[in-house]
Amino acid sequence: MAVHKIKFFTGRASRYLAEKIVKSYGSELGDAEVLQFSDGEFQPYYNESIRGCTVFVIRSTFPSSDNLMELLMMIDAARRASAYKVIAVIPYFGWARQDRKDRPRVPIGAKLVANLLVAAGVDRVMTMDLHADQIQGFFDVPVDALYASGIFVPYIKNLGIENLSIASPDMGGAKRAHSYAKHLQAPIIISHKERAKANVVGSMTAIGDVEGRNIIIVDDMIDTAGTICMAANMLMDKGAKSVRAVITHPVLSGAAYERINESQLQEVIVTDTIPLNPEKDLSKFTVLSVADIFAEVIEHVHNYKEISSLFYK
Repeated sequence: MAVHKIKFFTGRASRYLAEKIVKSYGSELGDAEVLQFSDGEFQPYYNESIRGCTVFVIRSTFPSSDNLMELLMMIDAARRASAYKVIAVIPYFGWARQDRKDRPRVPIGAKLVANLLVAAGVDRVMTMDLHADQIQGFFDVPVDALYASGIFVPYIKNLGIENLSIASPDMGGAKRAHSYAKHLQAPIIISHKERAKANVVGSMTAIGDVEGRNIIIVDDMIDTAGTICMAANMLMDKGAKSVRAVITHPVLSGAAYERINESQLQEVIVTDTIPLNPEKDLSKFTVLSVADIFAEVIEHVHNYKEISSLFYK
């Protein structure tokens, strides 16, 4: 068993999830605060000793960028306070869509964020459903990339859906759709889309047998919901019986909630890596918590156990 004491901390916007992860682990959150200055600058600090401890900082990096900066500063503070190891638990890894140069003179944002985390002093990163698996290679420290399929697949099986098909909203998600289809023993449908510009889909068509099928679209994130809603409406127009969506990270910016409620999506199943907006109509949403799987992986990592057997891949 590990000899270094384990302590958990979180920032401001991720406390809702950190509390659930730590409760599932059987512990409690450590005492940390964030001093806010009037000009918008802030300073996180620990109210208890973490010398010689393995410190887990639980913090998603969803908008705004203050969330990333707060995580970086908490890592730096832990390192300077003589923590034995600092492990960043980042259920939603922001900037992951910027994983390559897709046109001239643009940054590779995911690589920059990886560099910042390592520069801040992180010893390990734990995250879920990266937008692109190659992001793990951007780090010079170990990365535990968890899969939400371990939560979603049992839920889908319990629905007992007949004539089930798994769909990808685009060609890039074919690998993820294949993984779900393998575990659910269902055929695959691929949606082929052409973008007019960023966040705007020009046209879409489906590759695969659609008519009479109950379809579940799987993806790692849903932002403006334009692609998902267009895919759902297109599949229904082609004769699908029903269309659901299984999405790990509900970014849901702009008019996403309204688009979903106006679409032909029957249900949108998401995780709690990012909190839903309680002021919106959430009647179509089902939220599954990632707390138990993160708690289990944290226990395995802390005690040097293998973790690959915990996931559907």
